[in-house]
Amino acid sequence: MDQRFRYAFLHPDSHSTWNDTWQYHVSTMNRDEFARNLAAGTYDLIVLDVLRDGPSYGYGIRKRIFKQSRHTLNWQDGTIYPVLRHLEERGFVTSEWRGPKDGRQRRYYRLTPRGQRAWAEQRRQWNAFTRAVNAVLTSRS
Repeated sequence: MDQRFRYAFLHPDSHSTWNDTWQYHVSTMNRDEFARNLAAGTYDLIVLDVLRDGPSYGYGIRKRIFKQSRHTLNWQDGTIYPVLRHLEERGFVTSEWRGPKDGRQRRYYRLTPRGQRAWAEQRRQWNAFTRAVNAVLTSRS
């Protein structure tokens, strides 16, 4: 299985309604192809969006995603680092090692101008797609 799919998906607690916060669990994600495909389609957009706030390292990006998603998207290393490598290969981000000479070095990722343009296009496509899906799901003719 592709390591990028080792993050979890929808698993409500026993008192949840559809509108409540959903918790993600790896075991469910591995079995739920729809959820896995849906999530995988958003990886690039989410990371590009987080990096619009400024450079960050992998764990910092994971923490920001978790916080900004209201503790819903809890990505693992097997998700974030392949996404960052993919974005770097496409020229959407650059990276550099930072930290004290005698201390722990961290690889910081920064959005490039090409990455800014990719974010804008993916965001436009995401908005159009979600509007269309929501229109279908809420229409009752």
